[in-house]
Amino acid sequence: QVQLVESGGGLVQAGGSLRLSCAISGGIFSTDVVGWYHQAPGKQRELVVTITSTGRTTYGDSVNGRFAISRDNAKNTVYLHMNSLTPDDSGVYYCKARLKRSKYSYYQDYWGQGTQVTVSS
Repeated sequence: QVQLVESGGGLVQAGGSLRLSCAISGGIFSTDVVGWYHQAPGKQRELVVTITSTGRTTYGDSVNGRFAISRDNAKNTVYLHMNSLTPDDSGVYYCKARLKRSKYSYYQDYWGQGTQVTVSS
């Protein structure tokens, strides 16, 4: 069973930093694109950043150079480094991975359960 487990969320003051982790496990043959998505209360989920297996990144519009993504392929873990946090960054952060479970299967998208980030002013 594929599992994406996010961790590292919590309460932080404005201007502070957090590092989120997304650990991917469960009989995986290959992981392609992994991304972080943010859902603020009452709003739609939106892209924060994605990273491919070769390290190419794509950032969403709201990041403005404050966040960075990194990937440890040996550990099958992706990190989101968040700096200069503002109250608008509050919400649930979800990890999504496009992966295949065997050499002959297709790539599919899997989501984690999310981790809550609260930024106080």
